[in-house]
Amino acid sequence: MRDVLAGAWSRGRRFERFCYGLAAVLACAGLFHLAVFAVDGGPWYGPVSWRKPATFGLSFGLTLAAVTWVTRYLPIGERGRALLLSVFAADCVVEVGGITLQAWRHVPSHLNRETPFDSAVSTVLAAGGGVLIVVLGVLAVAAFRPNPEIPASTRLGLRAGFVSLMIGLATGAAMIARGAAEVGAGRQQQAYHDLGFLKPVHGVSLHGILVLPALAWLSSRTSWDEARRTRVVAIAAGGYGLAIAAALAYSLLR
Repeated sequence: MRDVLAGAWSRGRRFERFCYGLAAVLACAGLFHLAVFAVDGGPWYGPVSWRKPATFGLSFGLTLAAVTWVTRYLPIGERGRALLLSVFAADCVVEVGGITLQAWRHVPSHLNRETPFDSAVSTVLAAGGGVLIVVLGVLAVAAFRPNPEIPASTRLGLRAGFVSLMIGLATGAAMIARGAAEVGAGRQQQAYHDLGFLKPVHGVSLHGILVLPALAWLSSRTSWDEARRTRVVAIAAGGYGLAIAAALAYSLLR
């Protein structure tokens, strides 16, 4: 595994290495805020918590690294891939940076219209979410284009991973939309309470883009034939789909 990671770094293009390095920085920022929480304490849940910069830093770091890796298998040109990854990487920094800034200011990051500055941060974060949907949506469409250059098991892992990721983005947008509706109705505190109503399914589905393509890659390192690898990935994708469905049911019924 160490040799594989070292090879991916050494053979990667400059923009890939930049994205991997930035992903490591974001993940380390998340771990740092876990340490801050351990020292400073405070609530783990709620709109003002060290949980937010910790989980967002780790999640965006892992997702940026995973997306950078899997896009190598997509049938898109290098210029287009470099542009999309650059926009995605910049957006990851903006999202994590805005959330971290507000955490250190001890104010909510999303849906916060208390002051003009807070409103500006909230607007930037919402706009950044829209950018995420567009960029990752383009990559998801590319994953479903015919690409005979990669094995069927890898294609399946990529496609299932992107479907899972898009579910994560859709649930994130739904949470923001519900919170915005509450704010528009003058129920600011209720908006903070309702914002995370889909958080379990959001968290599970976001990381399918890491789990399922990684499983396809691991199966390629075995002595199994391609038909068996594809069956294994299909079973795993089905299982992950059931996990998403269970998380959705829990989110709606709790």
